[in-house]
Amino acid sequence: MVKKVPQEALTELLNIVAAHPSGITAADIEKALIEKVPRRTLQYRLQQLVSSGQLKSTGDRRWVKYLPVSKDTPDATAETSGDDYADVIRLSAEGQIVRAYVTQPVAGRKPVGYNRRYLESYQPNQTFYLTSAERKQLDDQGKSPAGTQPAGTYAKHILNRLLIDLAWNSSRLEGNTYSLLDTKRLIEFGEEADGRDHIEAQMILNHKDAIEFLINAVDDVAFNSFTLMNLHALLSNNLLADPTASGRLRYIAVGIESSAFHPLETPQLIEECFGEVLSKASQIEDPFEQAFFAMVHFPYLQPFDDVNKRVSRLAANIPLIRGNFVPLAFSDVPQRAYTEAILGVYELNDVALLKDVFFWAYERSVAQFAAVKQSLGEPDPFRLKYRTEIRESVASIIRDKTGRGAVTRAIKSYASNNVSESDKNTFVQVVEEELLGLHVGNFARYQVRPSEFAEWQSQWASS
Repeated sequence: MVKKVPQEALTELLNIVAAHPSGITAADIEKALIEKVPRRTLQYRLQQLVSSGQLKSTGDRRWVKYLPVSKDTPDATAETSGDDYADVIRLSAEGQIVRAYVTQPVAGRKPVGYNRRYLESYQPNQTFYLTSAERKQLDDQGKSPAGTQPAGTYAKHILNRLLIDLAWNSSRLEGNTYSLLDTKRLIEFGEEADGRDHIEAQMILNHKDAIEFLINAVDDVAFNSFTLMNLHALLSNNLLADPTASGRLRYIAVGIESSAFHPLETPQLIEECFGEVLSKASQIEDPFEQAFFAMVHFPYLQPFDDVNKRVSRLAANIPLIRGNFVPLAFSDVPQRAYTEAILGVYELNDVALLKDVFFWAYERSVAQFAAVKQSLGEPDPFRLKYRTEIRESVASIIRDKTGRGAVTRAIKSYASNNVSESDKNTFVQVVEEELLGLHVGNFARYQVRPSEFAEWQSQWASS
């Protein structure tokens, strides 16, 4: 018989989380409790509240944050509601079926273990997750001006932009709360955002190191143990409970938050399957099929103690970087869309929803890196489309003397009334970039007076 949780205890948890609309970890909730309880009891109660729909959760395992369920939830967490991304991402009929299954309560889904036959049945260049038409479509979209130049040329050309966009978006998918602006300041100037955990800065800086590794060692990088082990070591640096687990295959059991999937536990089998994943990935000839295979099988195997999905997202970029294609930066991908797509692989061995997300994500990444065209004399169509709105948003921030901490909120507020739903995230990023590029030689284009700009600059510098 299941023991009922006292309503007073649940109410206390709801009140604590309600005071943190941007999310709070179980560890911080524990500190706020009036009467302490065992960590396992606390986690059980929180999971009950999530399962009953009274709380939301985002992130995996030690990265989980709990958020209140309210119409007043900030835009940054609105994507976790699960009701909006189907309006943004074109879902196939098959993808909708997967989504319908994984959005059921965990108790209503069948417990499953790792299916080795799913990996063994994939034969490189004979089995395909992407059809020939889909692979051609991605190839056409992703071609860059670097074309036949040496491997990694295009990635080096857009390195600064890639470091920020990929580091920010991949971290965001793990529940990291840094804004694009925060990420840019951290990567370029080493400035941590106020009021954020050091662990979030570490996650972003680890992404920066890992991306630089993929590009600087492009001639040696491939689907081999050297690359994947070092990629994990860089991404997990200073983040694991056991520091020696960085760059090492796991020999402990792990669980998946809010999933009925149970990964392999036997170290020998993990090692064998890891070798098989690398072997098959290295034989795949098409760069986009190879990228998608990495996104499917590295998270599914869970070869490391943690940080597996981050490894898979950067590993997916290996063939794109080497082939001088536009990288996959996961721009604007809703966190819940990605999480549910991965759950479809874990619990159903079905890639339909992940493929929908993959295609949409690549289209967005291609659009994000359209800035490269500007160096060839072609204007950015997005900035041209929203020329007036960008100018008005920047001007209002300057005139209102908005400080760094309130910038993202101000831009989102403006965008909610003036920009189409599908373009909001990109609009926020573009305006943030404009603000970072402001100086005494270019502010006049926003039709603000020198005194207004000087006052805003002073406020910006001190915030």
